[in-house]
Amino acid sequence: MTVTITPSALAGTVRVPPSKSQAHRLLIAAALAHGASLIRGLAPSKDMEATRRCLEELGAEFQETDRGLVVQGMAAGHTSPLRRLAYPRLDCGESGSTLRFLIPVALAVRGGGVFTGQGRLMERPLEPYFQLFRQKNISFEQRDGVLTVRGLLEPGQYALPGDVSSQFFTGLLFALPLLDGPSAIVPTTALESADYIAMTCQALERFGVRTAATLSLPPQYHVSGPQCYAAQEVTVEGDWSQAGFWYAAGALGCPVTATGLDPASLQGDKVIARQVEALAAAGTVELDVSQCPDLVPPLAAIAALRPGRTALVNAGRLRIKESDRLQAVARTLNALGAKVTEGPDHLVFEGVEALRGGQVDSFNDHRIAMMTAIAATRSRGTVTIHGAQAVEKSYPTFWQEYARLGGKLTWNT
Repeated sequence: MTVTITPSALAGTVRVPPSKSQAHRLLIAAALAHGASLIRGLAPSKDMEATRRCLEELGAEFQETDRGLVVQGMAAGHTSPLRRLAYPRLDCGESGSTLRFLIPVALAVRGGGVFTGQGRLMERPLEPYFQLFRQKNISFEQRDGVLTVRGLLEPGQYALPGDVSSQFFTGLLFALPLLDGPSAIVPTTALESADYIAMTCQALERFGVRTAATLSLPPQYHVSGPQCYAAQEVTVEGDWSQAGFWYAAGALGCPVTATGLDPASLQGDKVIARQVEALAAAGTVELDVSQCPDLVPPLAAIAALRPGRTALVNAGRLRIKESDRLQAVARTLNALGAKVTEGPDHLVFEGVEALRGGQVDSFNDHRIAMMTAIAATRSRGTVTIHGAQAVEKSYPTFWQEYARLGGKLTWNT
């Protein structure tokens, strides 16, 4: 789908969609539980469809009701009869969270699985798991975009680098409580995106699973086993990552208010409010985005158009997202008239008063498409986005909301 935006100001109130990060975690915990759980506040997206599809293949059942989604858990455990079934085939779509969260879960629940994906998903790094599998004598093979893993996780110590992705920690935190004995996850480097691990521990606790973290830096995570997930009723909170785009619109002169957010949330991306305030200051501003890489696109929209110089640093992990997101941000904004310099792990912006407009591609990246739409509010000419359907990955109603707030859109398929 191609969308052409005629620049106009946005104004109004937006209720942000439910947190995709929290929804993944609550769905998985409910699917592993004994009994039926109720999850309220879910919203459809490609990523959530992928997680639900894989959990059904693993053994959970889902029913849509007027109260929310009822999840009949698979009663996972170290003596579960599910282990005697054939290896599941798990299509993770383009969801990195689905893939990395469910690899250890499939090993714990079914003794393995066959994982596939779309786009760049199967190119994204999995080496931290592979290193563990070599140590634990778990078989794995990755060929032609298909990953097959076989073996049983055993209790023990699991060492992981903390500066690659917190998703590896989350996958193990879901799986290790199901094992017949105690385990520990030991970071070998400083943690990045530690708030996402805290969200995982919160989800586990809600479903009756206890973990303990040491006070050391980085902390170690100790998981006793076997434990059972217990069915619960939960509600998904609003998504601070998606709210970042509406905060960016506000910073660019559009009076847009995002609602449905929990100020006490554990989501690391709630830092967007402080970051937008920092970018409102005069002169040169440098922001360390190592703990909130998903906020780089909305921050880039602001940085491209604020007076002065802006640096977004410690962002190297963005090269392994749906796109090489550092490159995609720089190419997209420069094509529209911004002045962005791309470094190995950073972006530097020399602010311009307005963009000139033009045609760009979304790089099949939902956050690049949304960044471009927000930056287009400060363009002198029209902005055309090819591949605008990429927003369906995480925010399917984004274009409807954009139009409702006053955005002038024309599109064709």
